[in-house]
Amino acid sequence: MSLRISHVGLRGVVGSGMTAAHVLDFASAFGTFLDSPGPVVIARDPRASGVMIRQGVVAALLACGRDIIDLGITSTPVVQHAIRRLNAAGGVSIGASHNASEWNALKFLGYQGSYLSTAQASELLDIYHLKKFDFVEWNRIGRLRQDDQALDAYLDELAAHFDFPALRGFRVVVDCCNGTSSLILRRMQERFGFDFILINEKLQGVQFAHEPSTNRAMVELQLAPLIRPLNAAAGFLFDVDSDRVAIATDLGEAVSEEMVLPLLADYLLPRGPGKLIITNLSTTALIEEVAARHGGKVMRVPVGRQATIDALSSHRPEQIAIAGEGTGAVMMPQFRFVYDGIASMLAVLSMMRERGRKLSEIVGEYPRYCILKGQEPLVSHRIPALLMELRERYHTGRANVEDGLRVDWPDRWFHVRVSQTEPAVRIICEQRGSPPVQLFESLSEQVRSLA
Repeated sequence: MSLRISHVGLRGVVGSGMTAAHVLDFASAFGTFLDSPGPVVIARDPRASGVMIRQGVVAALLACGRDIIDLGITSTPVVQHAIRRLNAAGGVSIGASHNASEWNALKFLGYQGSYLSTAQASELLDIYHLKKFDFVEWNRIGRLRQDDQALDAYLDELAAHFDFPALRGFRVVVDCCNGTSSLILRRMQERFGFDFILINEKLQGVQFAHEPSTNRAMVELQLAPLIRPLNAAAGFLFDVDSDRVAIATDLGEAVSEEMVLPLLADYLLPRGPGKLIITNLSTTALIEEVAARHGGKVMRVPVGRQATIDALSSHRPEQIAIAGEGTGAVMMPQFRFVYDGIASMLAVLSMMRERGRKLSEIVGEYPRYCILKGQEPLVSHRIPALLMELRERYHTGRANVEDGLRVDWPDRWFHVRVSQTEPAVRIICEQRGSPPVQLFESLSEQVRSLA
């Protein structure tokens, strides 16, 4: 239950679930899988287990004859930018993002810096399970070197897309959750003179200041109460990998993580040719209203990076306005579709500047949707029976079985699915107006009885 091997990659509780043997085999499979020339870029987040895992990844890739460029401790978005800049064959980011400190993961990236597609991830899994690795002779083993320029190169790319001098006027409070965003934002502040007030900025490998989830509850915990006393224009909370973000307004109000994608879609749709929004089945229905406002269209796919990457690859880049999900993870076309919380923060600030309005005013204009999220431990194999029972019970709604079960009515919906990253069944309900408490409680009870 503490180990997940799937198309997403390798993730687990280190020691009791994820072991050094798993790391060596998966990294060897990735070294075998890569068919493009060039080095492999690696980096890790500050988790204590990352030291051990990094050594295993390095050993396996070198044994496959791959040169390695190590960026040290930094975020997955920085790795993705570096892969393109260095013409690398791919990359491995070591870090478990929103999971607690005892968890860790390997995230595999292709030669363009994007996550692997479903077909690519399937090939990688086949190599891993067959354990047929392409190790080389002693005189062809790869070489390892460090790159200390990746962070500045990443910031230079951000500066080319956002008006940094204009954004310096905003005072912003940031909860770094003891993760990689502290390194990025401190450097941005040093180079460009931003007015960031950072909390929970010290890198921690064993104990984070709080659960590293980007949701309203975590924003309310420490970030939101500081906004008004510090006279800040906004607040932002990052997960450990800084690829997800949650927000607080100038009034110190925590905003649902579901608002990040609609907010940025509303900003980006009028600014470019793309009219397509790609999101998953668990994301707020507000996104359809925002799309309709600008003549856009929403494409919903199963939850998970692979489904989004597959959808992106089936369209021309200029057709797509934005892609993302209701966790605060958003991809924008100008950054070649990288989940990047720092870029999302800068886009929100740019929206505030261009509209000349406070964040609370902008957020307050949207229709009210109330979403409830929960999960139950996955301890049985009765999920098919559970989904069939739910479909029969809620037969009056429109059913979608692409990923678990989603059922829609005109003013509400629910989605029940098995997580790809944790041993849990996710339960999400949303309703326009008031919270769907009765529906949520009923679903939770049914899932508890069978899952």
